[in-house]
Amino acid sequence: MLNSSQSVCPHKSPLSPGVTAAKMSGEMDKPLISRRLVDSDGSLAEAPSEAPRVGILGSGDFARSLATRLVGSGVSVVVGSRNPKRTVGLFPAAAQVTFQAEAVGAPEVIFVAVFREHYSSLCGLSDQLAGKILVDVSNPTEREHLQHRESNAEYLASLFPTCTVVKAFNVISAWTLQAGPRDGNRQVPICSDQPEAKRTVSELAHTMGFTPVDMGSLASAREVEAMPLRLLPSWKVPTVLALGIFIFFYVYNFIRDVLQPYVQEGKNKFYKLPLSVVNTTLPCVAYVLLSLVYLPGVLAATLQLWHGTKYRRFPDWLDHWLQHRKQIGLLSFFCASLHAVYSVCLPVRYSYRYDLVNLAIKQVLANKSHLWVEENVWRMEIYLSLGVLALGMLSLLAVTSLPSIANSLNWREFSFVQSTLGFVALALSTLHTLTYGWTRAFEESRYKFYLPPTFTLTLLVPCVVILAKGLFLLPCVSRRLSRIRRGWEKDSAVKFTLPMDHSLAQKTSHV
Repeated sequence: MLNSSQSVCPHKSPLSPGVTAAKMSGEMDKPLISRRLVDSDGSLAEAPSEAPRVGILGSGDFARSLATRLVGSGVSVVVGSRNPKRTVGLFPAAAQVTFQAEAVGAPEVIFVAVFREHYSSLCGLSDQLAGKILVDVSNPTEREHLQHRESNAEYLASLFPTCTVVKAFNVISAWTLQAGPRDGNRQVPICSDQPEAKRTVSELAHTMGFTPVDMGSLASAREVEAMPLRLLPSWKVPTVLALGIFIFFYVYNFIRDVLQPYVQEGKNKFYKLPLSVVNTTLPCVAYVLLSLVYLPGVLAATLQLWHGTKYRRFPDWLDHWLQHRKQIGLLSFFCASLHAVYSVCLPVRYSYRYDLVNLAIKQVLANKSHLWVEENVWRMEIYLSLGVLALGMLSLLAVTSLPSIANSLNWREFSFVQSTLGFVALALSTLHTLTYGWTRAFEESRYKFYLPPTFTLTLLVPCVVILAKGLFLLPCVSRRLSRIRRGWEKDSAVKFTLPMDHSLAQKTSHV
């Protein structure tokens, strides 16, 4: 199924050899594209004097975006429409809009930008399409994907056996075609039974600034068509984890801060549910999630030390955990940011204002002209400062996890930010939590329904991670771990020695 989130990007048809080296120069004056479409990385050359010719069957949103992109890439485009007079104004002036039968005559590469149910309407063009490359850019709905055993591309190939069908560009959105690959996914999965046809379409993709990915034969088209149907597959487990932790701490805080005063003291504090209890819960979730980012690394290092080798496979659950660390970290940053916003909103509440006025009245009735507790003042100042620093570190981690930023860093820089600064963020968060708790863990009145203060529970996993990291810094442990990560094995007969500069070995042992 085609919609505004799908698009197509060709790169080589029976294009002349010069197209492979095509590179755009200067500003392009094509509709919807006001800047250069591709990075000036030297991979594209000047457009040839005789531009390659590509056909497009269809006049929907995707077809218009595709035509605009191709024209801007120096490709001659002819669009086949059932009603060319009505649709000609929707396409770039440089694109020729005509009837479908006329559009498929000259081009050797034809983009089929119509829905699956309309494929049969093209059967009348089978003679003109014989021997040409058909690029299927359609996507099925989730229901259609389950209903049909064969992919859209395989179905198209069955209708036109004399054509070579290539599945491509179905994962590229119309917006990406218009705005350029800088603002969208560069990768274009391509599959076909004919290597030469794949090479032709791959070169077209390169010309347009995209990166083709060979997915094999046309039998892989069903898998390629399933890609746009997946809704954040790598986020499901981290999201469920974060939601489970949030529910646990929310219920825990509700029992302590709302239910206990109501049952034992007769105080109605249910007004705290929408904001105060949520704000108490969010930092707990953020703190625990941040510690869960670094806990699998600790477990992996422990297993390597235990087995004395890095070549033994980790358990599947640990493998998946390691692969989801980025998502868990971003969710931690999200919860920490919400906590900061909620905290700013606290003084705006009427309940806060009433409590402040009541406190002032009590101070007047008690004939106290000056209320100042030096310890509490210093504790709060340090507590807020540490919280701001921790949030700043988390922001840096979140920004550097973005592909556009991460790709600009070398491995040592990325490792320093994500590992070293990440651990600093965890340490700052721990100090932030300890400063908040102060001596509350030792005060009997803080145990509501015999439940310990919430912050004591959040400290369990982070403290384990910090202690383990501290043990790994010991020379006897650190040296052994460095040797293992550089290929040494406990039961191996091969002798292995580290470089004299042990610090250098640590920096280069991330294998």
